[in-house]
Amino acid sequence: MTPWSSGNTCTVILPSLCIYKEALRSRSEHTRGKKDQQNFKTRFRLYTDRAGGSCQIFVNQLETLDKCHFNASLPLVMIVHGWSVDGILESWIWKMAAALKSHHDPMNVIIADWLALAHQHYPIAVRNTRTTGHEIAQFLQWLEESVQFSRSNAHLIGYSLGAHVSGFAGSFINGTKKIGRITGLDPAGPLFEGMSPTDRLSPDDANFVDAIHTFTKQHMGLSVGIKQPVAHFDFYPNGGTFQPGCHILHVYNHIAQLGIAGITQTVKCAHERSVHLFIDSLLHKDKQSTAYWCNDINTFNKGLCLSCKKNRCNTLGYNIREESLPKSRRLFLKTRAHMPFKVYHYQFKIHIINEIQGKPIDPAFTMSLTGTKADAKNLVESITGNKTYSFLITLDNDIGDIIMIKFKWELPPLWGNIWDTFQTIIPWTKGTHRPGLIVKEIRVKAGETQQKIMCCTTESFDYFWCSSFPCLFIALKLDHRV
Repeated sequence: MTPWSSGNTCTVILPSLCIYKEALRSRSEHTRGKKDQQNFKTRFRLYTDRAGGSCQIFVNQLETLDKCHFNASLPLVMIVHGWSVDGILESWIWKMAAALKSHHDPMNVIIADWLALAHQHYPIAVRNTRTTGHEIAQFLQWLEESVQFSRSNAHLIGYSLGAHVSGFAGSFINGTKKIGRITGLDPAGPLFEGMSPTDRLSPDDANFVDAIHTFTKQHMGLSVGIKQPVAHFDFYPNGGTFQPGCHILHVYNHIAQLGIAGITQTVKCAHERSVHLFIDSLLHKDKQSTAYWCNDINTFNKGLCLSCKKNRCNTLGYNIREESLPKSRRLFLKTRAHMPFKVYHYQFKIHIINEIQGKPIDPAFTMSLTGTKADAKNLVESITGNKTYSFLITLDNDIGDIIMIKFKWELPPLWGNIWDTFQTIIPWTKGTHRPGLIVKEIRVKAGETQQKIMCCTTESFDYFWCSSFPCLFIALKLDHRV
């Protein structure tokens, strides 16, 4: 394919001859362009705010760029959908396009409509991802050669199979320069999991690649979304296996709202959550979700990975800090079940001593926090005695700096009855040392602000006062009556 070249402009030496040659070439290119476009199965729709929603750009037809008001000086964001069951563009595509256009940075938003190849049996659609990727690469090359649009200003956002389509586009494009950025939204797992980097989305496909994994829960050895890292930064919200609000029990709510289509909605809920997390990052600029580098979700749940030193944390979604890394980095975070998805992460370290020997005790406690902006009450955790216990607490709202913590022990009924019987036989007198649970110290780290604080008990033993300064040690003695 020989695209138009903007370098073939007329000179002032023989203007009439130039005009004649341009007219002939224009007619030839226009005819050949229509023929070439017939071979393209992918439709490139420039999103507009006007009625109709989009304007189709045809490869090798420059007049369609003018007609659709494509601005080569602006960045290009291309949305690439995934496998299609019903052969229509899903509603999330238009929501994402609108969210991108509403962003404060002006941009061209194009929808790569490859429904003709995606509305097939899944194995055939998988095979067609390479064809579509090649067509997107050709489209970007045409823009580069005809209107000097730089591929480094292109950002491909691919969902499910569309993530791998985007990867193939990045690997098929000619030349040494790469596409600027590719975002994979829960890249498809079946027939891609375990494949070599050349056969799926990989960090080599663009200057920067990020991916959000939301449905990697395996069934019979397969998962809807790919589990392995495929990017420079791979995000695993809530561990990546499943998402809050997507449990099968919610199928009844979805059926009530959407009818029989609610069943499909429930099945794809966790898979499509990646899309809505990305849209959320565009719509709620003041509530950007932070994720943290960690080995696995179990370690993260202990609150042991809330460090931002040496770029160990990053922002999920559109506003990510772009940084090419020699090795993929896994990042974890918690989210809510609905927009805005952001939560605030806190690590609590509590050193507990169990003075009650020979008694089976596995108590829980409720914890209430007082912050400079708001309060958080009745946060429940369970513990085992005699250790430094580290756990993660997430809050839906920003409570500011924590200034006070209150504990209340919730002992199991059986243990409580044993304690009451023991007291009846040997009543405690004033000043007698009473065995119980002792909280030696509490340390808190806020993930979002990176603030570390020490919490010290009051003389009443009911509260901890918190500050960034060390405090004089006073042990908090807790028994079942606190």
